[in-house]
This record gives sequence, C-alpha cells and structure tokens, in this order.
Amino acid sequence: MDFKLKVFKKVAEKLSFTKAANELFITQPAVTKHIKAIEKELNNKLFNRKGNRIELTDAGKILLKYAKNIEQIYSQINFELSALNQQQKGSLRIGSSSTMTQYILPQLMANFKSKFKDLSVTVINGNTEQIENTLKNNEIDLGIVEGQSKRSEFNYLEFVKDEIVLVLSSSNKLTKKEFITLAELQKLPLIIRENGSGTLEVIAYYLKQKGLNFNNFLIEMQFGNTEGIKNYILNSDKPAFLSIHSILNELKRNELSIIDIKDFEIYRHFNFILPAGQQNQIVDLFIKFASHYNN
Repeated sequence: MDFKLKVFKKVAEKLSFTKAANELFITQPAVTKHIKAIEKELNNKLFNRKGNRIELTDAGKILLKYAKNIEQIYSQINFELSALNQQQKGSLRIGSSSTMTQYILPQLMANFKSKFKDLSVTVINGNTEQIENTLKNNEIDLGIVEGQSKRSEFNYLEFVKDEIVLVLSSSNKLTKKEFITLAELQKLPLIIRENGSGTLEVIAYYLKQKGLNFNNFLIEMQFGNTEGIKNYILNSDKPAFLSIHSILNELKRNELSIIDIKDFEIYRHFNFILPAGQQNQIVDLFIKFASHYNN
C-alpha cells in the first residue's frame, strides 16, 4: 500500500498531523509533505483547517472511504498468501463468552477449520470473569469477552461490535409503544445474566452514565446463559437486555421484539484478550483470520 495513502488515512482518522506523526514514527513535517504530495497528485484539497482543528473536505471523505478498502484488500492479500505458504500444525485453546460461543463463533470456526485442517481447536464457554481467570491460569491460549473493565495483565484487541437491546415477547402489550423512558424501565421486573457476566457489567456501566444504579432496578430472575433468558421471556411478560446477535432468528420469526428506550443505547465490542507480551503464532493466525472473516 502506498505510504502516502497510509499517512493520509492516519491523519484522516486522527484529524491531527501530530498524532499521525507519532503513530507512524515519522516527523510532523514529513506528514505534511506526504499530504501535500497526494493533494498535488489528485488535484484536490483533502483537509480544511478550522482554528486549531482540521477536518476532511468532501474529496478527503471520498479518499478515506477508498483508502480503507485498499488497506483491507492489501491485508487480505498478505493473509491469504501467508496462509498458503504455511502448513499450520498444533493446537489452539479458546475461551469465549456465552454470546460469542453460541451465536458468532460456530460459523467462524467452521470456516477456520476448513482452511487449517491440521490445527486442533478447543472452545470452552464461560462468562467474562471466568474466561479472564482461565487465561491467567494458562488453561487457554486466547479469550474472547465483552465488558467494560480491563485488567492490566492482558492485552485487549477489538473484534466484533455489538448492541445490547431491551427485548420482550412479541405478544407483550409494551410492543405497541414507540419507546419507554428510563423512569419506566426502572419499574419493570427484568431478567438478567448472572454476576460476573460481561453483558451485565456493560448494562450497569451505561446506566451509571445516566446517573442510575443498576442495583436499584427490579430484578425478576438471573440466568447463567442467554438461551435460558430467551425461553423465559418467550413464556412471560418480563423484558430482558440481550445482545442483538442472540435474537436474530427470533426477530425473523416475530417471536421476540425490541423496545427502544428514549435517549439510551448500549453498544460494546467483543474483545480478543491475551496475556501481555505473549507471542504465539497460532493465536496470531486465528486473530488475523477472525478479523478478516468479520469484515
């Protein structure tokens, strides 16, 4: 990939010549030189300066879109050729949270095994706290978890974006409402995941940003897995917070419905976690494969 384009992409993402220079390990004048060169080649101005800030021009926005595509293509080329030249053998132990294990990993793992047949792969399931402890004890090579808190002994890499939504049976009368308020939410008995769940941690974190303590909410019941929660709310009038990935089939069959909460949304990332400083060729291979697969 042309280095000038890399420089442009970094400046466009950071909207800062200084930050781009620091991350690319070059000087700020060098960044300026590359940007001027690419502007001359394309005969278009890519950035406008607004006081101490910069912003993309319309031409810059178009170039950024294609720069991301080009970077992805180059990355895919490198990965495919690298995989072609390597006869990977060995084992990989993955620990993943319930949502990831049940709804995202199966298809990904099937594709991974079809490409790397000689690799032995084991996937174990647990909540975020359990996976982190298992990784710390060297019982797995890689974890995939959700949650807001991060432990200093691990490196965290973003994997899949997710949204947590309020879900209830499609027969529930609340589905007729356009939305509910946070005040109304506090009056509803909720079905939630068990303590130690990354999903529960994320929900509590976002409510705290609104000045609300999740411990003061009405809790009908706690379950150790998402399928238990889904089956419960399908047979009751109680709502639950669930990952959008976990309810796609029920939404298609009109069994479950999402109810919006006014001025309140919950987004999170599933993260790869691995011990800080760890070097493991098979783990690196899987992370690269999974990242390409997700894109």
